[in-house]
Amino acid sequence: MNQETSTAPLRRTRPARAALAALSGVLAAFAALCAGELLSAAVRPESSPVTAVGGAVVDRTPVEVKDWAIRAFGDDDKLVLLGGILVLLALFAAAVGLVARRHRPAGVAGVLLFGLLGTVAALSRPGAGWLDALPSAGGAVAGAGVLWLLAGRLTPSGAGTTEPPGGRAALDRRGFVLAAGASAAVSAGAGFAGRRLGGSGAADAEASRAGVRLPRPSSPARPVPARARPRVAGLSPFTTPNRDFYRVDTALVVPRVDIGSWRLKVHGEGVRRPLELDLPTLLRRDLIERDITLTCVSNEVGGPYVSSARWLGVPLGPLLEEAGVRPPSRGGPAGQLVSRSVDGMTIGTPVDTVMDGRDAMLAVGMNGEPLPFRHGFPLRMVVPGLYGYVSACKWLQELELTTFDAFDPYWVERDWAREAPVKTQARIDTPRPFARLRAGTVRVAGVAWAQHRGIRRVETRVDGGPWQEARLAAQASPDTWRQWVWDWPATRGSHTLEVRATDATGARQTSRRQGTVPDGATGLHSVVVSVD
Repeated sequence: MNQETSTAPLRRTRPARAALAALSGVLAAFAALCAGELLSAAVRPESSPVTAVGGAVVDRTPVEVKDWAIRAFGDDDKLVLLGGILVLLALFAAAVGLVARRHRPAGVAGVLLFGLLGTVAALSRPGAGWLDALPSAGGAVAGAGVLWLLAGRLTPSGAGTTEPPGGRAALDRRGFVLAAGASAAVSAGAGFAGRRLGGSGAADAEASRAGVRLPRPSSPARPVPARARPRVAGLSPFTTPNRDFYRVDTALVVPRVDIGSWRLKVHGEGVRRPLELDLPTLLRRDLIERDITLTCVSNEVGGPYVSSARWLGVPLGPLLEEAGVRPPSRGGPAGQLVSRSVDGMTIGTPVDTVMDGRDAMLAVGMNGEPLPFRHGFPLRMVVPGLYGYVSACKWLQELELTTFDAFDPYWVERDWAREAPVKTQARIDTPRPFARLRAGTVRVAGVAWAQHRGIRRVETRVDGGPWQEARLAAQASPDTWRQWVWDWPATRGSHTLEVRATDATGARQTSRRQGTVPDGATGLHSVVVSVD
């Protein structure tokens, strides 16, 4: 009876000590992240530990997994990634806390190891410098200190490093609670201060954007014909509102650039007159305004990653000519224009393409306002006819002329094609997949695109039957998508609707199914509906 009485408290203490040990690891990780957040405010937002690790994960994720994430989560893919990293970090931290319960130096070593991984990840990011290592390294030191302190409260009677055999040391709950509360409060304060300091930079950027006044274009866009916008419920609007315009990029933190210190540099092979331009200088140039549809190469057949906007910007071809650039077709030495973002992203575009007379531009405005931050403020590239990964660099700060052999941009390094003209595609917007309809006339409608070539014909069919020509809306520009409508005499039953387009050159959209890699998906979009 006495033996049972003496061992019962021990049985109750062991689970409590294990739970507190796991909690100590989580609090150490929290301290590391908060300290890293504070230090990243003095470096740059992209250097914070979670962002650096998340960016490194994005860089090393197989293309197929990236495409799946984009399809599955859309614009929320980055939020899901960061949430997953935090969950894994919490589990790792709890395990480190359990290790520290029995051997403090080993637990501390685990924290420092994770900090080392964060440091390596930060240094591996595009455009990183040695300062980017400070948030992860400093955060690891802070986390290691917190773990050492808290683990000591769980093993007070030993030598301070190892739990006594049998785990019979008294559990200093009061001391642990005080130490844990203090560390959590200090960590939260550091994290809050980091957010505030980082937010002050964002506030300056917001103020600088609010102060931009877009001038009238020297070459305004033609009015969109009324007949280019058929009124059909469920059909995508001809011009996509900025809030709905698709966003696919690798930036876990949207760069917020203060135009006071921002400059655009133009240099490289074949550039006889290097340029360095600020935003006011660019706004004083002759600007063009154009309706242009952009498409992401990750867009599956029938996918949502295509949008249309009215862009305002500096013509890119004349700007390069001013710098003395000649395309290879006219004897120039550089065939690739490498655009670099403020976050280090690199995108390569054929020089011949941007200088062939199309309305390639450095855009400063989108649908009548300065570029939103998530779409590239203060400057981005827009090149009609090319997928975004070879043409649409956001948060642009540098243009370098080079050759395709000399440099592989970010996506080319990951096995995407060097050159990627947009493929002819058509999409059914309405009726939606698995819709239940009434028998009779059903308006089938959607959009088709073949930027810089234009759309000549759209055809639809039901259940593999003969192709029927749809009515095309007026074409606003060969650089925009074109809307279409077909009145279907729907009969009862389950039916499969398909659509295909023919571009202005006479080339018909292929029915051959291909994934997005390496240069865009192919195949016909179809929807299955039920008619009662």
